[in-house]
Amino acid sequence: MKDFIIPQFAPGDERDLGTPARQGAPVSLTVDGFEVTVPEGTSVMRSAMLAGITVPKLCASDNLEAFGSCRLCIVEIEGRRGTPASCTTPVAEGMVVRTQTGKVQKIRRGVMELYISDHPLDCLTCSANGDCELQDAAGQVGLRDMRYTPGANHFDPKGVGARSQSEARLREGPGNPQYIPKDDSNPYFTYDPSKCIVCSRCVRACEEVQGTFALTIEGRGFDSRVSAGMATDSFMTSDCVSCGACVQACPTATLQEKSVAELGTPTRSVITTCAYCGVGCSFKAEMNGDQLVRMVPWKNGKANRGHSCVKGRFAYGYAAHQDRILNPMIRDSIEEPWREVGWDEALAFAADRMRGIQKRHGRRSTGVITSSRCTNEETYLVQKLTRAVFGNNNTDTCARVCHSPTGYGLGKTFGTSAGTQDFDSVEQTDVVLIIGANPTDGHPVFASRLKKRLRQGAKLIVVDPRRTDMVRSAHIEAQHHLPLRPGTNVALISAMAHVIVTEGLMDEGFIRDRCDWDEFQHYAEFISNARHSPEAVEMVTGVSAADLHAAARLFAKGGNGAIYYGLGVTEHSQGSTTVMAIANLAMLTGNVGRPGVGVNPLRGQNNVQGSCDMGSFPHELPGYRHVKLPDVRAIFENAWGVEIDPEPGLRIPNMLDAAVEGTFKGLYCQGEDILQSDPDTHHVAAGLRAMECVIVHDLFLNETANYAHVFLPGSSFLEKDGTFTNAERRINRVRKVMAPKNGYEDWEVTQMLANAMGAGWHYTHPSQIMDEIAATTPSFAGVSYELLETQGSVQWPCNADAPVGTPLMHIDGFMSGVAGKGHFIITEYIATDERTGPRFPLLLTTGRILSQYNVGAQTRRTPNSIWHEEDVLEIHPHDAETRGVVDGDWIRLASRAGETTLRAMLTDRVSPGVVYTTFHHPVTQANVVTTDFSDWATNCPEYKVTAVQVSPSNGPSEWQTSYNEQAERSRRIMPAAE
Repeated sequence: MKDFIIPQFAPGDERDLGTPARQGAPVSLTVDGFEVTVPEGTSVMRSAMLAGITVPKLCASDNLEAFGSCRLCIVEIEGRRGTPASCTTPVAEGMVVRTQTGKVQKIRRGVMELYISDHPLDCLTCSANGDCELQDAAGQVGLRDMRYTPGANHFDPKGVGARSQSEARLREGPGNPQYIPKDDSNPYFTYDPSKCIVCSRCVRACEEVQGTFALTIEGRGFDSRVSAGMATDSFMTSDCVSCGACVQACPTATLQEKSVAELGTPTRSVITTCAYCGVGCSFKAEMNGDQLVRMVPWKNGKANRGHSCVKGRFAYGYAAHQDRILNPMIRDSIEEPWREVGWDEALAFAADRMRGIQKRHGRRSTGVITSSRCTNEETYLVQKLTRAVFGNNNTDTCARVCHSPTGYGLGKTFGTSAGTQDFDSVEQTDVVLIIGANPTDGHPVFASRLKKRLRQGAKLIVVDPRRTDMVRSAHIEAQHHLPLRPGTNVALISAMAHVIVTEGLMDEGFIRDRCDWDEFQHYAEFISNARHSPEAVEMVTGVSAADLHAAARLFAKGGNGAIYYGLGVTEHSQGSTTVMAIANLAMLTGNVGRPGVGVNPLRGQNNVQGSCDMGSFPHELPGYRHVKLPDVRAIFENAWGVEIDPEPGLRIPNMLDAAVEGTFKGLYCQGEDILQSDPDTHHVAAGLRAMECVIVHDLFLNETANYAHVFLPGSSFLEKDGTFTNAERRINRVRKVMAPKNGYEDWEVTQMLANAMGAGWHYTHPSQIMDEIAATTPSFAGVSYELLETQGSVQWPCNADAPVGTPLMHIDGFMSGVAGKGHFIITEYIATDERTGPRFPLLLTTGRILSQYNVGAQTRRTPNSIWHEEDVLEIHPHDAETRGVVDGDWIRLASRAGETTLRAMLTDRVSPGVVYTTFHHPVTQANVVTTDFSDWATNCPEYKVTAVQVSPSNGPSEWQTSYNEQAERSRRIMPAAE
């Protein structure tokens, strides 16, 4: 199976060397008189390119295996007959290669003539003019004339012998049966078959890089075409996931971004980081002046290795959407319309309100919510605002709402609150356990790398109530799919551990050397109890004992075992317990501390990890150090020149409870929409309504802004400098691509608010904020913008012991305790309090879809909504039939907390008794049905288990109607004063 190979370059080198890098013994050869030494297995083409000798090519690219179809890269080799293709010819010791002999040049020009004879000569008006490899290759081989007269071809729509499509439009003719019109069904790119040279790069990119296998070559010889599925399929109706790999691979304008055709060829570029999921892909933002033309995945990005998904590649248009608010607004009451004002007036209004609240209700009556979509520097300043200016620790973040059990569970077992590996590690994995994660939808670029490894022979275990695409899709299939009942993660992982311990499959050497042996013996006694056996938990989990036995044995005996998990683990009442159970499983099998193994949380948003690192929790200062510790407080008190409250602050649910009780009155919410994203929407709305001053700092008037008194316009990721930290602890630079449309970067807005309250902050650039983070946070001690410029990115810990970061954690020991031992922790399964019964017999679980992101504030304002216009409820046909529900019907979804309506989708992806929906569209208000149950250790909401009933409906619920009416009233904006 051909697969994507990670390109290897010198830092910053973006050349396409034609074929993938190889590893092996050194081999020396001579190319055009230059001696070159390369690893064994390297192609002649790559060797020449490394020597600075460019070999013309059309079908070759260094992220694809060599194909050898275009015949432009031919060379002559001493002692060999003919003219072999340099891309498919491996080097040999002492080989002498000539790339520019008369014979080679003549053949190349002849080959190029044949290509051009079936290609329209519209170069000056083509959207790829100046960015076309066919054009470049024609110049490189010295083609100055074309001897062939137009005959049968694919480019002349009228069949009149025209040499360009513009010429054909001016003439009448019988029509050309070989001509296929342009396919512009995809919102982001077009497919023009008339310009296709059938190099197969798009097909190979879809297979080897993306792993979707949506494209193929249909027909033979002259009739060969690129096809997106069946002959009747367009790109829109095919299996294409719009990742853009085919567009990036295309050497002509056959596959072309619509934005390039509309805005012209880019003239400059800036390297930055995607602001969607936790993979943290690096992109080149390609510009014309201050206009963004396209986002191209950067081949030297260490998280994405030159690949992308539909969101990062194309869904950036929200930054210029008409809904965006660019001026500050204020109002005295949420019943009043908004009034646009200047920055000084808005900040003075907000500062006066917050000071007044604290004077009347005490300094602990206000707080902040940081954003996992904003930069590390911005998040650091927001938590500093509440601690150094408000004088309390009332800070929380959406990161707690999704992954706080990760911090707690891994901190207790491994001593650090983050994943153990880099994404490259998956290339050496033998057995993958995915639990509570759907990488193809939530983390698609990582999923492509994972699927590549599976095609190479790695084994897969999927633990998920739904049959996700990781269970079965093109050329991959899980060895075991364990469709557990929602809420039973701990029981299932414990059953696997039971098998491993009772059958003696654990790695005793690793446990004795790397873990606390006494704790292990206690754990082994606990887990060996028959109540944890697969047979005992079969009725609880809904997974057969035989499947649990087989999965446990595969993970224990299959070689390098890696665990990847997501919100389906953490967003439970036993989320922290499950994380610790996963860590126990990794230590049991010795799968920590080397490539190809580890415990890897897949973070949901671009800076979830960074938000946690920066001290967004009410009990922890930056670096996960408890606020009650005097020596920790002293570090920040010296840096900030203030006294820090030793009392932990309020989490978001506590803030809302206190607001309803009348003791919490003021909130600054940056880049977060708690009214749509947090559970129990009724309670969130009641808490916000009870506050005297809610400040929303965002791009759009989000749902939370319905209850706000101050709106401070935010800046998009394209308009700021800073850093994001992705799921692998990688700190990546975010670079300003254009000036902020609102006038200020988000860190500047926070600083202005702080200074309006008398703070006296004087930062002039985010690099200064990072310097302060490094000076106060041990895991970031070595991080600076200078280091990030030279290294591209680093993974924390980055300090004196690891000056360029730490790709793999726990190689020599864990970071817990003095001895550096891993800790086995008892993980008792305790059933959630959210139970099914006669009134609510089904279990609802929630998740995401590829084309949308989180609450949809960004992606809903892009053409991505074509793929997902509304949230729907997935329900098994059996459950639908017993309730009289037909596919596409409106249904009522009710729980103990509330009810909503949405359309039904009948599918066997979910098991009987389980229903599933997304939460991307505010009109659905999916969280009106979720409850206030939460993780016992961190208060992370239990989104994934809600007892519900489904019944037919005629339209919106009473709650939806009243909510939409209130939202419409709240979003009125008075015309700006002259």
